Amino acid sequence: MAPSAAPGPLTALVVGGGVGGLTAALALARAGVAVTVVEQAAALGEVGAGLQVSPNASRVLFGLGLEAALSALAFRPEAVEARGWRRGQEISRAPLGDAALRKYGFPYLHLHRADLVSVLGQACEAEPHITLRLGEAVAACPGDGTPALVLASGERLEADVLVGADGIRSLVREALFGPAAPRFTGNVAWRGLVPAERLAGSDVRPTAALWMGPGAHFVHYFVRGGTLVNFVGVVERDDWREESWSSRGEAADLRRDFAGWHPTVRRIVEAAPEDACFRWALFDRDPLPRWSRGATTLLGDACHPTLPFMAQGACMAIEDAAVLAACLSGRAARDVPAALERYEALRRPRTSGIQAGSRRNATIYHLRPPLSWARNRGMKAGLGMGAAMDGLYRYDALSAAG
Repeated sequence: MAPSAAPGPLTALVVGGGVGGLTAALALARAGVAVTVVEQAAALGEVGAGLQVSPNASRVLFGLGLEAALSALAFRPEAVEARGWRRGQEISRAPLGDAALRKYGFPYLHLHRADLVSVLGQACEAEPHITLRLGEAVAACPGDGTPALVLASGERLEADVLVGADGIRSLVREALFGPAAPRFTGNVAWRGLVPAERLAGSDVRPTAALWMGPGAHFVHYFVRGGTLVNFVGVVERDDWREESWSSRGEAADLRRDFAGWHPTVRRIVEAAPEDACFRWALFDRDPLPRWSRGATTLLGDACHPTLPFMAQGACMAIEDAAVLAACLSGRAARDVPAALERYEALRRPRTSGIQAGSRRNATIYHLRPPLSWARNRGMKAGLGMGAAMDGLYRYDALSAAG
């Protein structure tokens, strides 16, 4: 009897060409999996603006060989600091920069989201085990966990594993578990990018800056090598329910929301381009009790959408990608459902904790006197951002699966 043929490489379908999907594709390909990425956009790109890539995520990206490309585009902040909304007094400060590199082994980076997607996309295009199917909308996928897709064209794609990395409105998640029920938080977020030259002579520091006020907060930091300042301002309002990141808002409304704030904050919002201010409503979702069914699983915002109050949304998707790839490598991956159960068991406790922490911060950042006074005293005493960093930033997704 002739010996049986050795099994071929594991095959995967990844739905979504954003940060999580592309990182997953690259990590899976490096683990020997043949990957097809299906993305409805005709070209790889990303709406949004800046994102913060803390050491727990830069560890993964650098491990994928992206250090040089990302370092050429990133900004490395000196510290993360919290300040009072009106007087600008320093409430808490934790060093980053070289201190973070020494402590965690990997840097804290500020990146334009489009730059990160571009670097990931170029790496995927150069990887022979990855096929990019751009401009292909997914029409349906089985709800029983069968790893297959039907495209809008009618073409059916099949693989050994299906990964839904298709974001907060995930078609794959809905097929598996039904629609997610979002809950409006009562917060609306503004975002924008300001050319750094417009802020010359201002007190915009090379840090990740958080300004906390009653019912609102404001975050800003440099991206694209320090040539742009990214800002996000969150206010408690109930008159805007659009969840899209690309909905334009009126610059006059932005300035009105932050009137009376510290001059540094006002300088940034006043310099924001009139035609490039965006706002979106923040919706919260409880952690899913399950991510996987059969040979299909979820990743990133598709399974753990996270409020932006810990700057960990993209980082969690990057971590997911590394752990998923580790679980699907080697002989054990031939039992795909078991590998996906392991991936989910390793990741759900951490991502659920980040979701809960982000939800808590939404309340803490917006406290009013006298509770805000107690918050400030606690943060000054060392109970602030620095105290929470170690467990968050030391996490090693590359070895989490053993």
